Amino acid sequence: MSKLGDQLEKLNKIIDWKMFEQPLRQVFAKEAKGTAGRPPYDYVMMFKILVLQRLFNLSDEQTEYQICDRLTFRRFLGLSLSERVPDAKTIWHFRNELTKANVMGNLFALFRRELEVRGIITREGTIVDATFVDTPRQRNTREENRQIKAGEVPKEWGEEKLRRKDIDARWAKKGNETHFGYKDHVKVDAKSKLILDYRTTAASVHDSQVFVQLLDGEDRDEEIPPVKAGIDVLGNDGGNFAGE
Repeated sequence: MSKLGDQLEKLNKIIDWKMFEQPLRQVFAKEAKGTAGRPPYDYVMMFKILVLQRLFNLSDEQTEYQICDRLTFRRFLGLSLSERVPDAKTIWHFRNELTKANVMGNLFALFRRELEVRGIITREGTIVDATFVDTPRQRNTREENRQIKAGEVPKEWGEEKLRRKDIDARWAKKGNETHFGYKDHVKVDAKSKLILDYRTTAASVHDSQVFVQLLDGEDRDEEIPPVKAGIDVLGNDGGNFAGE
């Protein structure tokens, strides 16, 4: 696998993963409850699983399956063939705890800074773009839509119906295409193709309203060629990484 060019092996050599151990332990620090129960998975390994999810755009269920299936994933995580793989619920719980502790952004910012130090992110150019994310279209009355646009929830909707409704999505039209849902606004490093920052809005929000929020003093204003699909964190064909 090394001779064929295992990009995850290269990533392991670039990043000093020990730097994440202390901040992760602070989130999951708990009082000892005796020797009963299964010991927790290594926190750094679990964080590397989140990195894999963003590298390959995987759901929790697919992440569990791919770790079981791929030797490159196991080697990246330091898992032997005989060792147990975290299941989808464990992955979800780990990510959820980091989100509740409000440290997810800081962890990936630290990860991104390490890539900048290593010269993977060069800041030689910046690409800002937006993509529609369509959701199931709602079947509401005009009065219900009026209330939703006004920031209200229709009074006749019960709790069960509200769970099946999306009151944050909005309509948008681009050319001959009509979209209902949301819009992902991303800032990408032109060389590495890492996503440096992002915002999520309703589909109706114009790109220009978010453009300024994504730029900072390190971004350069220049002509950038179109993003090539399938570029990984190391600048080679075969992956797509979101670093934030």
